[in-house]
Amino acid sequence: MDIGFYHLTRTPLEEALPALLGRTLDAGERAVVRCPDAAAVMALDAALWACRDPVWLPHGTAKSGHAVRQPIWLTEGEDVPNEARFLFRVDGAGSDEFAPFTRIFDLFDGGNPQSVQRARQRWVAMKSFGHNLVYWKQEERGWKKAG
Repeated sequence: MDIGFYHLTRTPLEEALPALLGRTLDAGERAVVRCPDAAAVMALDAALWACRDPVWLPHGTAKSGHAVRQPIWLTEGEDVPNEARFLFRVDGAGSDEFAPFTRIFDLFDGGNPQSVQRARQRWVAMKSFGHNLVYWKQEERGWKKAG
């Protein structure tokens, strides 16, 4: 299992996630974005509708419905109604059960010491499970792979 840890240091999640989701759709993949709670789902839903690049990110939530048809599904739960193979975890939201996913994106706020500490703990746990881990840090122009 490939798990990428994405250390947000230059922009908030609402600005960084659209580009990653756009690349996911460009690759012909579907995604589930797991949020820590319902408020985070609502905030991210609004942010994705308002993003300018990419211009349009088709997505849905339990509130909007049509789950099976949504290329990007925002949730606070463990549901995968759209047969997504890519999982985006906001600050480690959800369980560490990753079936049926082939790729995991673990995004965390570098400006929040507790978020960084929790990400370090997840890294250690995922490494002990034998997953292939990659650390990505935001740079002035995109992401830089480290370690």
